[in-house]
Amino acid sequence: MQELQQQAAAQQMQSQEQEQARQQLEAQKRQAMMQILTPEARSRLANLRLTRPEMVDQIELQLIQLAQMGRVNSKITDEQLKHLLKNLAGQKREINITRK
Repeated sequence: MQELQQQAAAQQMQSQEQEQARQQLEAQKRQAMMQILTPEARSRLANLRLTRPEMVDQIELQLIQLAQMGRVNSKITDEQLKHLLKNLAGQKREINITRK
């Protein structure tokens, strides 16, 4: 019985550590976005996150990678973000279904 309690306590500690690491990663991502994007662009991404969270995660990772490589010289404006979103949205495959 005591062994099961120890295992449960160890699992709880591990899950707490994972949650803490996830929160720290999210905080770092938020900080990077504040440095990369203008307030209007951040607002647009926040609105888009409500409907397409996976797309926003992809965009954020791309922007962070660009910034780390030094390819972002100034903050990305709302217009530049719109252009990036159009490019990403255009990459989707179109599926046409024809009925006979």
